Amino acid sequence: MSTPAEWYHSLPPITKAYGTACFLFTAAFQLGLYDPRKIALVYSLVFKRLQVWRLFTNFFFLGPFSVNFGIRLLMIARYGVQLEGGPFDRRTADFLWMMIFGGLTLSGFYLPWMMLGLDVIFGSPLLPILLGIITGHIYYFLTVLHPLAGGKNILKTPNWVHKIVARWRIGARVAAPAAARAQPERTTGPFTGRGRRLTD
Repeated sequence: MSTPAEWYHSLPPITKAYGTACFLFTAAFQLGLYDPRKIALVYSLVFKRLQVWRLFTNFFFLGPFSVNFGIRLLMIARYGVQLEGGPFDRRTADFLWMMIFGGLTLSGFYLPWMMLGLDVIFGSPLLPILLGIITGHIYYFLTVLHPLAGGKNILKTPNWVHKIVARWRIGARVAAPAAARAQPERTTGPFTGRGRRLTD
């Protein structure tokens, strides 16, 4: 059985980074390092005062340390692993773009409904998760259903996301050394010479 450290290091890169950021945001909140109202998604502040960071920072705060927080974090890790190792295997840039767009709420099919159920049980606001479900459906329609019907993928992963992934080697697999990839032909040793089949 793997240890928690081994499990953490085995996580794929985007899932690991997002889960770690969620944990750190909550830890910083518990330590009183910031007011969550400063990162909450308040549309009037985004559009009237141009506090555009709220469009992104709100995704990293899952609430204070609690049973609800733990369940949410584990669900994110579970479905993130399934997606990065399944439909988005070797497509790290596409997975990152989907995360930026907010599509994780749909791609893990049961995830949004489970989170909605948790919000109902724990009395959390329902609007954020409902907006996430709507966003996920829009992403799925524009990137999967619309292209299948002959339309253009207007949400194709932009080049700058691919460049970020390539520059930081996110999700890159370590290439085997040249010596390991191609073994030289043995010219010395007890079993050298030209081989023949027994039927020759």
